[in-house]
Amino acid sequence: MTVALALVSIFALAGLAWLAGRAPRFALCPICCGVVATWLWMLGARFAGFPVDATMLAVLLGASVVGIADQLESHLARGCSPLLWKTLTLPVGFAAAYGLAAERWNVAAIAGLALVLLAAWFLLPRRLAASDEAVVKKLEQEMKNCC
Repeated sequence: MTVALALVSIFALAGLAWLAGRAPRFALCPICCGVVATWLWMLGARFAGFPVDATMLAVLLGASVVGIADQLESHLARGCSPLLWKTLTLPVGFAAAYGLAAERWNVAAIAGLALVLLAAWFLLPRRLAASDEAVVKKLEQEMKNCC
């Protein structure tokens, strides 16, 4: 029953996300939105005291961890290794998902903080080194005198 309810929820919410996705300037994956919205309402229902299958919740959370890491990979700062990004973020993301699914708030909080720090390290652009700045300025000057 839980699997059927989760699937219906994913498809219904994905349809809504698809309709809403026509308005923003950035692309939203309707299925991803449906999965996230489904585990969000499942978490809310669980917090409210309703029985929610932890296995289904864990599957959806894990899928979101992989999907988010994959989507953010294209936004890594210059010089960052995609393999290192996934090697660090996926296990930490799974720990955060476990903390949410198992109601281990300390695990979820620590892993969530670690994810924020990892995202900041890998996704925020870094300043160019002094030698890189000199190379860039030299190239800019050469481009001005090009023609």
